[in-house]
Amino acid sequence: MHLLNLGILAHVDAGKTSLTERLLHSAGVIEEIGSVDDGSTRTDTLALERQRGITIKSAVVSFPVDDVTVNLIDTPGHPDFIAEVERVLGVLDGAVLVVSAVEGVQPQTRVLMRTLQRLRIPTLLFVNKIDRRGARHDELLREISDRLRAAVVPMGSIEDIGTPAAGFLPGLDPGAAAVLADHDDALLAAYVENTVSYDLLRTALAAQTHQALVHPVYLGSAITGAGVDALITGIKELLPAAEGDPQGPLSGTVFKVERGPAGEKVAYARMFSGTLRTRDRITFGDAGEEGKVTAISVFDHGTDIGTDSVPAGRIGRLWGLGEIRIGHAIGAPRKVYEHFFAPPTLETVVVPGPDADRRALHLALTRLAEQDPLIGLRHDEVRQETAVSLYGEVQKEVIQATLADEFGVHVTFRETTPLCIERPVGTGAAAEFIKKDENPFLATVGLRIDPAPVGSGVRFALEVELGAMPYAFFKAVEDTVRETLGQGLHGWRVTDCVVTMTRSGYWPRQSHAHQGFDKSMSSTGADFRALTPLVLVEALRRAGSQVHEPMHRFRVEAPADTLGALLPVLAAVRAVPGTTETQGPLCVLEGVVPAAQVHGLERQLPGLTRGEGEWESAFDHYAPVAHGTVPERARTDHNPLNRKEYLLNVTRRVG
Repeated sequence: MHLLNLGILAHVDAGKTSLTERLLHSAGVIEEIGSVDDGSTRTDTLALERQRGITIKSAVVSFPVDDVTVNLIDTPGHPDFIAEVERVLGVLDGAVLVVSAVEGVQPQTRVLMRTLQRLRIPTLLFVNKIDRRGARHDELLREISDRLRAAVVPMGSIEDIGTPAAGFLPGLDPGAAAVLADHDDALLAAYVENTVSYDLLRTALAAQTHQALVHPVYLGSAITGAGVDALITGIKELLPAAEGDPQGPLSGTVFKVERGPAGEKVAYARMFSGTLRTRDRITFGDAGEEGKVTAISVFDHGTDIGTDSVPAGRIGRLWGLGEIRIGHAIGAPRKVYEHFFAPPTLETVVVPGPDADRRALHLALTRLAEQDPLIGLRHDEVRQETAVSLYGEVQKEVIQATLADEFGVHVTFRETTPLCIERPVGTGAAAEFIKKDENPFLATVGLRIDPAPVGSGVRFALEVELGAMPYAFFKAVEDTVRETLGQGLHGWRVTDCVVTMTRSGYWPRQSHAHQGFDKSMSSTGADFRALTPLVLVEALRRAGSQVHEPMHRFRVEAPADTLGALLPVLAAVRAVPGTTETQGPLCVLEGVVPAAQVHGLERQLPGLTRGEGEWESAFDHYAPVAHGTVPERARTDHNPLNRKEYLLNVTRRVG
């Protein structure tokens, strides 16, 4: 039996979940097609998804196509839930990208297609809603080719477009040979000699689709079923089957984690090699945690069924792994888990309601964060506040509703603020020695911090010999350096730097005569963990740091005669226009704008452009804060910037 792990991706309201329902119905998995409006779809299982009519969490459902078993993964379409899409991409064998025949290519469509192309995921396109008034055909195909910068091959023609009777007539487009010949010398020669056969075309199409060089385009309607049978045939014949040796070394990736009815953790994993069985003890994660698999289920014919094993190529639900996290590798890592989209650039403080239980709130937020690793939590013990990082305002509303509906905790939020970073501007060094200069810790630590190239993150290096003291002490320093850099001189995460340990020293394990280990005479890891923040922030203070704010690259398409009203508004929020291009009556303006201003601009755009403007933006880079007061972020640590306060908190004595 062949397996195919297929992702369904689209911009919001393109009809992605409706297409999923139609595919399941056509395959005979469900007898009645669910409705997004009625909240009766198979994949939108969360109460909030049914209420809002949008997909928030990815869902897996299986259906057969002859001898192929397709694990179909329905993903969210709203850009605020792009992290949910990201986790799915790493486990796909192929994808179907849905585009509305009415709305056409949307900003989210472009983001998704660029990522699919970068990852070389074989992708079919399905143009949905050809039965709707305003549906387009030839113009839309040109738009797809131009705006998505994709080589597309129409897989048929349509009749009665824009009416309930709209239909799809399968058949290779006459222009397919010209598109495919660009990547196939044999086909190019046959094309020049006018000897191209259907079999040659079909073979080239399958091969180039497998390589993600071209993208077959089907047109139809998820509501009426037009074109769906042709799409199913394309899924079977043009997308590659899952690969993997069931007898090979164990290797898989966790792409989703949820909680079962009893609160137990359930992990969704795609196996790339080997076979995982119940009662197997396995290693997972970077730290090599261990766990025992107590139960397994796999997806089959629209449901999940209990089984004793999950072989390479399949997706399984795993029980018993209490410490498992999204992105963890099971067994041998296949590849480093990477982020395909930008991290969140916004943050807000969660404000509990008057009757909210703070402990229940903390537990609920922790549960949400473990299901979404890009949603970071930051807890301030002093102020008893928790901040959560976000992609946008819709996500904030969903978190609020989820806390109320699933956990019974009612909250509000403070104003959303941008998540800045700090970068060192120079080189700084500091050191503290055992029993010198009022150092109360039995440790010697010297650190130097140097700027590093943008995007390089944090690197830890040694200028002292590794054998100069126990490895555990070096590890304590490195771990504490990375933790301390989470809050720089202004409270923001410090990145793009190299921290080098220049001094080290410790007191060996000692004891009084006829007595056991004496902590007061011997260095411990706690000494190094406590001293390192003081040394590091002093080095950072001497180096200096600069706060950088997140910047989005934007593209706005609007009537040319509205540019006069649009430009002053952009200038007022510190947007920097780059290029301006006139395309007939439309004007396309590109540039960069602070992330904090994006939501406000999106709300103003319809009024400024008579409702005809189209806005697209995505995180691009961090830029130094050049205007106004440098933003500060409240600290949540023991504040090593204030030595007296820090020592009081850490040691309960003043150095």
